[in-house]
Parts: sequence; structure tokens; C-alpha cells
Amino acid sequence: MRLSKAFVMGAAVLAAPLAPAACTHKVQVVAPDEPIRIELAIKIDQEVRVRLDKDVENLITENPGLF
Repeated sequence: MRLSKAFVMGAAVLAAPLAPAACTHKVQVVAPDEPIRIELAIKIDQEVRVRLDKDVENLITENPGLF
């Protein structure tokens, strides 16, 4: 089945206004209804280790025959 040139041109004229609408993107940024809650479980033990290391160093310095 061969389409006539007039039919193709008519279809192109009718479809041309719809082409930009088909290519547009819609992005919505919506704030949440409730606040964002971040729960962190962080283990902080570096300071304790540094203190313990300093205490051990001082103990060894004060008592050189301990070890």
C-alpha cells in the first residue's frame, strides 16, 4: 500500500505541533511532609586509645623495670 504525497504532508502538518510536547521532560522537586531524619551509629574510641597509650607510656617511663 502506497501512501499519497498529500496524505503524508497532511499527517506531518498535523503531527508537527505535537512533536515538541512529546520531547519535553518534567522534573518535580517536592519537599517531604516531615523532616528528614538521619540516624548515625558511630563508634568513637580513638580518643580513648590515645589516652590509654599515653597513660601506658607514662607508666613505663615512670617504672622502667616493669617490663
